[in-house]
Amino acid sequence: MSIKHEFLKLIPDSIYLRIVYKKMMGKTLNLRNPEKFSEKLQWLKLHNRNPLYTTLVDKYAVKSWVAEKIGDSYVIPTLGVWNKFEDIDFEKLPNKFVLKCTHDSGSLVVCNDKSSFNRELAGKKLNDCLKRNFYYQWREWPYKNVLPRIIAESYVEDQNGAELRDYKFYTFNGEPKYLMLASNRQSQDKPFFIDYFDMDFNLLPLKDSYHPNNGYEVLHKPKNFDKMKELARILAKGIPHVRIDFYEANGKVLFGEMTFFDNSGFLPFKPEKYDKIWGECLKLPSSGAK
Repeated sequence: MSIKHEFLKLIPDSIYLRIVYKKMMGKTLNLRNPEKFSEKLQWLKLHNRNPLYTTLVDKYAVKSWVAEKIGDSYVIPTLGVWNKFEDIDFEKLPNKFVLKCTHDSGSLVVCNDKSSFNRELAGKKLNDCLKRNFYYQWREWPYKNVLPRIIAESYVEDQNGAELRDYKFYTFNGEPKYLMLASNRQSQDKPFFIDYFDMDFNLLPLKDSYHPNNGYEVLHKPKNFDKMKELARILAKGIPHVRIDFYEANGKVLFGEMTFFDNSGFLPFKPEKYDKIWGECLKLPSSGAK
């Protein structure tokens, strides 16, 4: 890390979060009496440090936990796990697969064809990611003690050629309340869309600050929408807030990941009123917040 980054690591979490919140959101962070969703996520970073969360953000360890809760049929198969990229035996992997680090976000590498797969580029990206502690960037403490590893997963695609969409359920105190649908993530012709829905699959007038809504394609309710809600409710039990992601492929539901701090709580809502609306859904556990 640079000297600047080493210095930033020394700043206490509560001070660091106040600085970043002011820069990203343009407002003063209220930690004494948080009301907005974005504020409450920062509060949870500081005061809801359940050791289980470290397992739940570990891309490898969470699979066993999820299998115990809802069954291994909902878990994408793991093809291997390694401490460094050089340990991967590509001869034993299928033609299509996915690589990612266990301890961070954004390290995904997709191989659609081994014959054209750029191992050098993939190795540089993954080995660089292995060196960083994701916790220090946004102070999402569950990531602080996750063991850095690389896993390979089966490549998931719908045999009928349907798009593999990402269904992200926002749960509040164990109950799914909102859905974020990510579409066109793999498209080269259309932008990456983000749309929000309530639990009756009604489209909400809520916009992502970084991605457009789906402006020209009708989004249909997934076949297993109710099943996804049921599974999200099971996985979120006893947790103040967590986002639980699923895929739907070949008529089946597959677990994606669990995220405790969506966009680390630094994503401005459009319209802004939803920051307060979502905040009202989240009941914080008791703690001596300062």
